[in-house]
Amino acid sequence: MAKRSIARLFDLSETAHQAVAALETAGFPADEISYMAGQGDIAANDTTGVTRTREPESSAGTGAATGATLGGVLGGGAGLLAGIGAVAIPGLGPVVAAGWLVAALTGVGVGAAAGGMIGGLAGAGFGEEEAVTYSEGVRRGGHLVVVRTDEMRAAEAERILDGYDPVDMVTRTDEWRRSGWTAGSGTAPGLHDDLSSVNDPLRRRPGDVA
Repeated sequence: MAKRSIARLFDLSETAHQAVAALETAGFPADEISYMAGQGDIAANDTTGVTRTREPESSAGTGAATGATLGGVLGGGAGLLAGIGAVAIPGLGPVVAAGWLVAALTGVGVGAAAGGMIGGLAGAGFGEEEAVTYSEGVRRGGHLVVVRTDEMRAAEAERILDGYDPVDMVTRTDEWRRSGWTAGSGTAPGLHDDLSSVNDPLRRRPGDVA
């Protein structure tokens, strides 16, 4: 049965972690959930993604895991967050992450070497617009939760995630643009030669994966 990848971005680590826990409590397997957040925001969990100016250090963009386990720091207990660690995403820099999406984003997955996080998300079944905006959200300090599930439980997963105050990506993208952000600026060559479609991140396509 085909599966869908469903994602939501959160401003606060607390609500993102609660969303992960709620998915696990509802019976979504931990190995079908992923979490990712900017490493520089472990202590500053109230980042909105609009005013953050700290950029990742370029030397960290090697795609190699550091091996540091940060579950205790982030308050992760049993389940997905217990195994959270620091990784470096090509083109994005250092993040803390856990779950099935990490392999795709660190260069193991098909397409990740070319696109970093955007390529990894696209390879996971997200449309290019979604991949670009979610990548930008993490770059600005957001907390991304992704769950992979079959179509029968997709609506349930969306309801759970939406119950923890996720970012309104329509409004947030507009805020970024008013601050001078260009949608295609973080997209790696080879994903899409014509970035005109990225200019409308509201055109959502189902994250269907085989």
